Amino acid sequence: MTKFIRYSTNSSTSYGVLEGDTIRQIQGGLFDGHTPTGATHKVGDVKVLYPVEAGKILAVGLNYKSHLGNRPQPASPEMFYKPNSALQNPGDPIVLPKDSSDVHSEGEMVVVVGKKLSKAGVDEARAAVFGVTAGNDVSDRNWQHGEKKDLQWWRAKGSDTFACLGPVVLAGADYGKLLLQTRINGEVVQKQYTSDLIFDVPAVLSWISGWVTLMPGDLVYTGTPGNTRRMSAGDVVEVELEEVGVLRNPVK
Repeated sequence: MTKFIRYSTNSSTSYGVLEGDTIRQIQGGLFDGHTPTGATHKVGDVKVLYPVEAGKILAVGLNYKSHLGNRPQPASPEMFYKPNSALQNPGDPIVLPKDSSDVHSEGEMVVVVGKKLSKAGVDEARAAVFGVTAGNDVSDRNWQHGEKKDLQWWRAKGSDTFACLGPVVLAGADYGKLLLQTRINGEVVQKQYTSDLIFDVPAVLSWISGWVTLMPGDLVYTGTPGNTRRMSAGDVVEVELEEVGVLRNPVK
């Protein structure tokens, strides 16, 4: 398994491989040759950034039985978009937007696409996974489902800072059975294994590629389990994905 990290120093932004608390800088981007430059940094000495500069972000709704409630299980993956302007770094705040009233955290495993996919079968989709990371699909329930809900989820799911991501991309792991947990102020509010997904990662990528071509660097948030909880200013939200680490964001 390899952990890729994107970070900035006073002079530049770079990718590296994280080994313990040491970052070994690599040349170029996430999908280049991963050639070491010889430079190293301690992770505590750099600014950790969201690990993928995504071309586009898609997300799956209703993809754990524990999140369905009284709703029927969908016959196929239910997809929506999030804008890449919603991405937020580990450690930086989730900002509650003006007029928002019921903003929830949604801890998720996020897939990083590594190869172009168009009208792909399941096996081809499986081979196109570069790695996975942790994400928080922040959502305002009133704008999403309330009496005066929007026509689309453009701000309910897409407001600035509503796509927290990181801290690393884990490549070469069995992402089919990783423990996913969400904590608010230290209290566990979601806990489930990714093996409980209704539509697994290859099925989701294959489905998307039937209409929308996926490109290297595209992100797919794979769904959230159980019940979500409203966040308030002053809270600290942590999404922990086994082997990936903890994505921690304060709320303001």
